[in-house]
Amino acid sequence: MASNPVGWFEIYVQDMPRAKAFYEAVFSAHLERLDSPGIEMWSFPMHSGQPGAAGSLVKMEGYPSGGSNTIVYFTCTDCAVEAKRASASGGRIFKDKFSIGKYGFIALVTDTEGNMIGLHSMQ
Repeated sequence: MASNPVGWFEIYVQDMPRAKAFYEAVFSAHLERLDSPGIEMWSFPMHSGQPGAAGSLVKMEGYPSGGSNTIVYFTCTDCAVEAKRASASGGRIFKDKFSIGKYGFIALVTDTEGNMIGLHSMQ
């Protein structure tokens, strides 16, 4: 592979206002609506030409949230901060911040829609 393996991600939700509020609170970011016929999409901030993958929250009839076995990891300065925000915003901490050796630290949280997400930081 000549580039990062993830080019886009989607997190499926059932209650878009609730999920949008959760992610905006946890990451102190504003999500923007994407025009997409037949499905509701709100994108995380995107920066063309910068490293990392862009993605969005998606509400689509017939595709439920939760229960999947794919985890998207969000880059953080200190993953413990975002984990606390997740808990305060209606989510649940599945595993508090812990070391993954020379690769930094991660925490695992469940969002308001039942999706597990990862939080990664180097400190």
